[in-house]
This record gives sequence, C-alpha cells and structure tokens, in this order.
Amino acid sequence: MAKQETNINRAIRARELRVVDDEGNQLGILSLFDALAVAESRGLDLVEVSPTAVPPVCRIMDYGKYKYQLSKRAAEAKKKVAKVELKEVKMRPKTEDHDFQFKVKNARRFLEEGNKVKVTVMFRGREVTHPEFGTKLLERTIEDVKDIGVVESKPVMFGRFMTMVLGPVKK
Repeated sequence: MAKQETNINRAIRARELRVVDDEGNQLGILSLFDALAVAESRGLDLVEVSPTAVPPVCRIMDYGKYKYQLSKRAAEAKKKVAKVELKEVKMRPKTEDHDFQFKVKNARRFLEEGNKVKVTVMFRGREVTHPEFGTKLLERTIEDVKDIGVVESKPVMFGRFMTMVLGPVKK
C-alpha cells in the first residue's frame, strides 16, 4: 500500500475547489488562486483533504499541526492492534523431565502474554522410526497447558520434525 502524500498550497492541481475554513465553515467553491489568497491572509495552509471529490475539498489549516495529528492517530491505532507473535519451543523425544517442565513453563509464559506457541519435537538418527515418543511428548505438553492454551493445529510430522501450534484461550 503506497503512502498517499497530501497536496498543499501550490501543489494542488485543481482549478476550482470546495473550501472549508479553519473553523469548519463552508466558504463555497473558489478558484485555486482565491483559496490560496484566503489561506495566506490567515497565515495558514490550503490542504487538499479529499482529492477525489468533484470539485476537490480543501481545508484552510496549519499543515504542521495536521501532520502531527495524523501521526498521533496512526500511532494510537497501531497501539490498539494486538500483536500476536509465534514463539517456538523445541524439544527432543528423549527430553528429561526437568527440561520438559522448563520448556512447558516457557510455553505457558508465551501463552499468558497472548502469543501463539509452536512446539517442535526434533528427531535425530533412528529416533524418526518411533514418532510415538514425539506424540506422547506433545500430548503431555497439551495436558500441561490446557488451562491457558488451545491446540490450533494438531501434531504433524514434517521430515525429522513433529510440530503443533498452541494458541491462547480467548477470554
């Protein structure tokens, strides 16, 4: 999505404009020259706010203040958008109990923060011939986080990796 630049003052290309003053009052349809004269007499800028309208709508305002308000609004909107990251926890089929508990603790923390968690069991050598070890490990993980997480994608084997994705429980 390309960022649209706002035309101001002499960058406006239309000959006739619908002009709104700095207090929100309609000044009617004016020529570009007349609208610029009104804006300059007030010490403000002529800003094209709706270039697609016929005739284009321009507002007399302080352009610097307008840009600042737009950036503030964009920052506020960005804050409200929930960022969900995909965190990963890796294990092996022979992961010892203490290490497993540590990995589950990390997965729980990620889920509590509202992130999704990809749990991966990595197989080496002949371990691939026993995928049931990986399945047991992932089922144990599901059991340990079921109060705060739900399975979004079931355990699947991809080559030497068995993965599943857990998501936070919707409140």
